[in-house]
Amino acid sequence: MTVLLVVAKAPVPGTVKTRLCPPVTPRRAARIAAAALRDTLDAVAATADVTPALALAGRLSDGVDAPGLAAATRGWTVLPQRGGDLADRLAHAHADVADAWPGRAVLQIGMDTPQLTPARLAAAARRLADPDTDAVLGPAVDGGWWALGLRDPRRADTLRGVPMSTADTGRLTWTALAARGVRIAPLPVLRDVDGWDDALAVAASSPGGRFAREVGRCRREMLVGGRR
Repeated sequence: MTVLLVVAKAPVPGTVKTRLCPPVTPRRAARIAAAALRDTLDAVAATADVTPALALAGRLSDGVDAPGLAAATRGWTVLPQRGGDLADRLAHAHADVADAWPGRAVLQIGMDTPQLTPARLAAAARRLADPDTDAVLGPAVDGGWWALGLRDPRRADTLRGVPMSTADTGRLTWTALAARGVRIAPLPVLRDVDGWDDALAVAASSPGGRFAREVGRCRREMLVGGRR
């Protein structure tokens, strides 16, 4: 059974979704982040035949929607993020999962794609289970990636040599894995949420989730001059 790993930050104002500011305030950005995380956790929890895990930076109790997030992660394995930069923390998170579940494949996502559905996650896990595939990579519209699946999660140490959060991160990740003989299958391209335009587009594409409702709430508040 594949471990479906969510890598996330606690939604503390001033520490998450900072590229949404401006036009939104740090508090609103944290509310949007919390909604994105809740939608992501719900999608993972509803995905069949996976084991959910969360690699978390910070404490959910310090962020907005703490009770809701505590309820959503009840029964999950929560691993504290460790390491320096993002690439190092991702590599450590995969290694920690490998220690906790030896021999299991890992499909890792973040909290920036709240439009994910259980069906899409299950399809990615099935693709990773193909005996001719060692890894799956889901490219993002901005040149990064939204998902990385590895049959051997310790191969995530390759990420330490890849610059993160650039327009070339997806391509460089693919190249680095392929150079080590990893057989990679692509996943569909998705738009992740970095800036406000991304938030509006993703909310419009998935209008039924918490994320879309929170983005809409923030828009209304900004129109009437709310400051929270």
